[in-house]
Amino acid sequence: MEQSINPIEECDVTCMGSETELSKIKEGLIDDQAASQVADWFKAFSDPTRVKLIDALLQRELCVHDLTILLGMGQSAVSHQLRYLRNLRIVKRRKEGKTVYYSLDDTHIEQIFVQTLQHTQHG
Repeated sequence: MEQSINPIEECDVTCMGSETELSKIKEGLIDDQAASQVADWFKAFSDPTRVKLIDALLQRELCVHDLTILLGMGQSAVSHQLRYLRNLRIVKRRKEGKTVYYSLDDTHIEQIFVQTLQHTQHG
């Protein structure tokens, strides 16, 4: 069953609002800085390359070389995306000699990624 899509979502002219105490809801709303941080975090998941990197690191810790092979990309491009993810604390790195290994920063990343993936596959 297909639903028609109304291009403008608005209340009927007779709507007087709900009987909800809006001031209490407003007090509990996320602040601007936190909202910006959450938006930046979701932007990180908006790029297919970064999603593939996160998916690979969900399996196990990997070095940059392994990630370049898995994604079929150059080391510079992979490093650039990893730096972006690291700045948002989505991935972390550790050095062993001259080799840099990457892994997910914590289990929250894994949980959110897996739940999002499950949601997209559950249609």
